[in-house]
Amino acid sequence: MEESIATPVAEKVVERLFTLIERHVGYLWNYRSNISDVTQQIEKLSDGRVRMQQSVDEANRQGDEVFPDVEKWLSRAKKMIKETDKFIADEREANRGCFHLKLRYQHSKKAKKQAGDIVTEIQEAENLIKKGVARRPPPHGIGFSSREKTFNQIMEALRDDSIMMIGVWGMGGVGKTTLVLQVAKQAKEEKLFDTMVMASNISQTPNVTKIQGEIASILGLKLEEKDEPARAVRLSRSLEKRKKILVILDDIWEPISFETIGIPYGSDKHPKGYCKVLLTSRVHEVLSKDMGTHKDFHVQHLCEEEAWILFQNTVGDSVEKPELQHLATEVVKKCEGLPIAIVTVAKALKGESVSVWSNALEELRRAAPTNIRGVSKNVYSCLELSYNHLESEDVKLVLLLCGLLGNDDISLDDLLKYVMGLDLFDYMDSLEKARDKVVTLVKILKESSLLLHVVEDKQIYSKPPSLYFVAEEGNEYVRMHDVIRDVARSIASKDPHRLMVNKDISLEGLVCPKLELFLYDNYYVSLRIPDTFFQEMKELRVLCLSAPNLAQLPSSLQFLSNLRTLCLHEYRYSSSLKDIAMVGELKKLQILSFVGYKLEKLPESMKQLTDLRMLSLRHCQASIPRNVISSLSQLEHLCLRNISYRWDQEREGVEGGERIAWFSELKNLSRLRALEVDISDLDVLPEDASFDNLTRYDIFIGYQSVWDVRKNTSRGLKFKKVKGPHLVSCFSRLFKTIEVLDLSLLDDVEHFVNELDCYGFLHLKYLSVDWSDALQYIMNTTMEMECVDPPPSTCFPLLEELMLTKLNKLEAVCHGPIPVGCFVNLRVMIIERCHSLKCVLEHLQEAQ
Repeated sequence: MEESIATPVAEKVVERLFTLIERHVGYLWNYRSNISDVTQQIEKLSDGRVRMQQSVDEANRQGDEVFPDVEKWLSRAKKMIKETDKFIADEREANRGCFHLKLRYQHSKKAKKQAGDIVTEIQEAENLIKKGVARRPPPHGIGFSSREKTFNQIMEALRDDSIMMIGVWGMGGVGKTTLVLQVAKQAKEEKLFDTMVMASNISQTPNVTKIQGEIASILGLKLEEKDEPARAVRLSRSLEKRKKILVILDDIWEPISFETIGIPYGSDKHPKGYCKVLLTSRVHEVLSKDMGTHKDFHVQHLCEEEAWILFQNTVGDSVEKPELQHLATEVVKKCEGLPIAIVTVAKALKGESVSVWSNALEELRRAAPTNIRGVSKNVYSCLELSYNHLESEDVKLVLLLCGLLGNDDISLDDLLKYVMGLDLFDYMDSLEKARDKVVTLVKILKESSLLLHVVEDKQIYSKPPSLYFVAEEGNEYVRMHDVIRDVARSIASKDPHRLMVNKDISLEGLVCPKLELFLYDNYYVSLRIPDTFFQEMKELRVLCLSAPNLAQLPSSLQFLSNLRTLCLHEYRYSSSLKDIAMVGELKKLQILSFVGYKLEKLPESMKQLTDLRMLSLRHCQASIPRNVISSLSQLEHLCLRNISYRWDQEREGVEGGERIAWFSELKNLSRLRALEVDISDLDVLPEDASFDNLTRYDIFIGYQSVWDVRKNTSRGLKFKKVKGPHLVSCFSRLFKTIEVLDLSLLDDVEHFVNELDCYGFLHLKYLSVDWSDALQYIMNTTMEMECVDPPPSTCFPLLEELMLTKLNKLEAVCHGPIPVGCFVNLRVMIIERCHSLKCVLEHLQEAQ
């Protein structure tokens, strides 16, 4: 009996033992096939990962959302490929030595397991691709069911040819603009219209010229006419030539005339099609009764569930804590389902303690009534709470300033001038430091959702591009939501005698002894200032007047002993300003800016402005006495742009021409860091012209600047008919930091880099060279760089755009081997009418 039981047990043990031995011996026996198999499988996985990554890249380009499991697979595959490649490399290295039985066994066993794991990943990749790697996301801000229904209804109305005017209305901050932008995006994808244009922030006081400019900008139409009716006719004629048009006017408060703007509404004026109009407003009656919309859609507040989801997504997981849940629920109720209130409050309270939440709720419960049209007391208190929770008085005052600066996009260049004048920042001893502070505070306000990015591709502004705030960094202009602007103005009005901005204010009888900032902005109404107007405003620090026909400064200006910023702008460029001698008596002045005036003479008294940091003259005519510039010992930024200037005894006879004396005065300005200037001819510059300390510059020689010419950079040179040796002697220091270089009629340089900057233009991003009969190569790496030792390791490492036009002797962009790292960022290369060209770039692999 015992034998009959033991026999089958022994057989099973032997069988299992034999199987185990066979498997382990198999690792040795199948060593080469296992290594070969894992090598083949990892190649398949690598190919699969490339295909998957291409699908993901395409999804990202289309704005689709990639599924999380796809991202995880790509990460796992990348790690597996790296580990397997290392294993195969180690195995090959081990085979070069003596035969090692144990090592072969280990490698074969590992290869067998890895091959199996790889096959599993390959199969999963095939399943993922079958299901799709991404999905088209719902429009931003329309993910809630209440928004999706309205969105779909508006789209149906746009598809209906019988509906010509559509209205979208709702409380300020409810999301009308966001919804309409998504509607426009969907209409574009469906190709419902041949042309779509939009004018935003129409506001309570529509600026017809601005609206016309925004629409014309999108159409690529240049409106050179000054008066609105003529501009309207041109705009209408341009639109009438198009078939199906959609015009969006965002945030209208009162009835607005399409004809005055130049919008050919309807189908009567369109032999080829029609022009639909989509309007948004806080007030339903403005749309349905005053404008006569054919169909209106109400954007309602978020329901309680949707409001909580938005609040939770913004504030984070902290609201899940038991001690915060009740407080958070009550706070959300106070936001009344308004997205702008929900987001700003959530960001203000994110990461705060229970006591801060409790106090915030109490503040919201004490909400006082508000007289702001379309803004309830609870919403007002929500936004006021966000204001109160800002971390410093500096950032609060910047927010109030932004709220006061009109209804248009806000120029950070202007903001810098104002905060410098108000002496907002303690211990700021330079414009550059103040600029950095402005950027920091604006960033805080953006992160709090109290300021917005300007996202349009193209904007029409009445101001030149900034040297301090670069557009590509998102720093040149910001925008404020209309509800936040209204609340900011309401808060500022509680101290009305400190800050004042108005377009329609009457200056007669106005007495504000505590006023610190006064901005008058009206391009269309001539300004007449009573002679005694400023006599009682001795605390005034910032004065900016933008108005036509200001013929004379009032004598009471001399009483402004605390004035630090003075801006006098006339954008029609037609007014003469007489006798500005009293400006020199404003000895605390730090910012002085003139635009568009014919000045008889800069006064000798300006030599007393020894604390002046910025002097800007744009589109002016002026006589400038000798030694005025050199007397401004604290000057950091000098702008002489599009100037018809004369100097008293300004030209000194020299051999071969005359030289402008004022450049010699620059060497006395040890603090000068920013220079914007137009010069007719480089030959008139003195030999001792100095640019060594400049960190920001925009210099035109042989040209007058045009606002839209300069790239979004802070260091650029544009020269015409300039000799190579003169370039090197005057600007070699700047070539080491330059970002934009435009050269025309350069007739004595054969090898661009070798002769102009042996260091290789290491910061240059945009290069344009045209009309040269001498230039043979941009780079010649077969020549030794005699000017520097050791020679540079690379050239043009940051170059993004290269334009070469009418270079009759150009044979190649690079002659000889291309240095490592050269042209690796090149995105655009345009070569025209270079008839001697033999090759462009040899051995170049990374430029696209």
